[in-house]
Amino acid sequence: MKTTNKEFDIVVHGATGFTGRLVVEYLMARYPNGSNSEGLRWAMGGRSAQKLAAVRDEIGAPANTPLVVTEGTDPASLKALTDRTRLVLTTVGPYQLYGNELVAACATSGTDYVDLCGEPVWMRKMIDANEAAAKASGARIVFSCGFDSIPFDLGVLMLQNEMKAKYGTSANRVRGRVRKLKGTFSGGTSASLKETMVSAKQNPAEMALLRNPFSLTPGFEGPPQPFGNKPLFDEAIGAWVGPFVMAAINTRNVHRSNFLLGHPYGTDFVYDEMSVTGTGEQGEARANALANDRSMGADDGPKPGEGPSKAERDAGHYDALFLGQDAAGHTVRVGVTGDRDPGYGSTSKMIAESAVCLLKDATDTKGGIWTPASAMGTKLIARLKANAGLTFAVEEQ
Repeated sequence: MKTTNKEFDIVVHGATGFTGRLVVEYLMARYPNGSNSEGLRWAMGGRSAQKLAAVRDEIGAPANTPLVVTEGTDPASLKALTDRTRLVLTTVGPYQLYGNELVAACATSGTDYVDLCGEPVWMRKMIDANEAAAKASGARIVFSCGFDSIPFDLGVLMLQNEMKAKYGTSANRVRGRVRKLKGTFSGGTSASLKETMVSAKQNPAEMALLRNPFSLTPGFEGPPQPFGNKPLFDEAIGAWVGPFVMAAINTRNVHRSNFLLGHPYGTDFVYDEMSVTGTGEQGEARANALANDRSMGADDGPKPGEGPSKAERDAGHYDALFLGQDAAGHTVRVGVTGDRDPGYGSTSKMIAESAVCLLKDATDTKGGIWTPASAMGTKLIARLKANAGLTFAVEEQ
C-alpha cells in the first residue's frame, strides 16, 4: 500500500540522458535539495554510479546530490527503487522497450510515476495490465507529461471549463491548431515512433489500436473523428492546415481525459489537431509539404541522448490555438504558448512540474492510470504558468 514516509520525493530515472539532465538542471534551479520552499527531496537515478557522478559534476550539481543506481528491468532493483521514493520521473524511452517493468513496479508498490510517453499502443497495454493494481495500491501513474500531451490536454480542459462557465454547455467540437512551432523533436520521440511502427506492422491488432482514436478509452467508442492526415482549408480559422505530427498521441489523451472525468466534454465530442500553414497558394504549398514530410522517422534525425544546444533550446517556442463550438453555435478560443523548444527545453520543465504538482497539489487524486488533465487539471495549469514558461489564455473571438 501507499506510504509517504520515504527517503526521496522524486527520483529522476534516466538522469544521465539528454532530457534527464535538463530535468535535473531544472530541479536544481527551482527546487534545490535542502533549501526549496516545497521541501522536496530528489535524487538522480540511472544504471551507472560512475556516469551519474560524472553528469552531476558536469552540470554543477552539489557534490552531495543523492545518486540512485537502478537496473531498469530487474524486479529486485526496481523494488529497491520504489521502496526509496514517493515518485519516479522517467525519461527512459522508448517506453515499450524500457518501461514495462518500471510501470508494474510502481503500480504494485503504490509509487507515483510520470513519464514522457507518446506511444499509445504501449500505453493501452499498460492500462490493461496495471490499472487494477494501481487503483488498489494508490499509485498515480501519469503518462505523457511533456509536449505530448500537456499543452493540448490542458488547453482543451481550459476551453471546456470556459465554455461551461460562459454558456453552461460543453464544446462538442474542438479544433487544436498549432500556429507556431520552433524547435526540434527529441531523439527519444523519433525512436519511439520507429519502434511503434515496427511493432504495429508485425501485429494487426496493434495497428488497429494505433488507428483507433479511442484506443485509450477501454469500453467506450465515440463518434467518428477527423483523420487530420491531409491538407485542407480550414474555414473556422481562414487558413490552410496540414498534418501535425503529435496529433496521433495528443488526440488519444484528450479523449482519455474526457473518459476518465466522466465525459464532461460530452459523449459526442469531436477533436482534431493540425498545423496552421498560412493563406493563399503559399499556405497550401506548406500544408502539402507537411503532409509529405517523413523526417520524424528518418535515420538522419536526432538520436536518443542527442539534442539541441542551450541557445537553440532558448530560441525555441510554440503557440497553439484551441477553438471550441457547442451545439448552439457558441464559440470559445484558448491560446497556449511555451517559451522554449517543445521537445527538450519546455518538456523538461513540464515533466518536472508535473511530478511536483502530483505530490504537492493533486493530493486527492486516487490511484490509477491517468492523463495530466484528469490527474492534475487546473492545479497543473497554475503551476506551469507560475514556473515553467507556459501561458494559458482565453482569446477574444
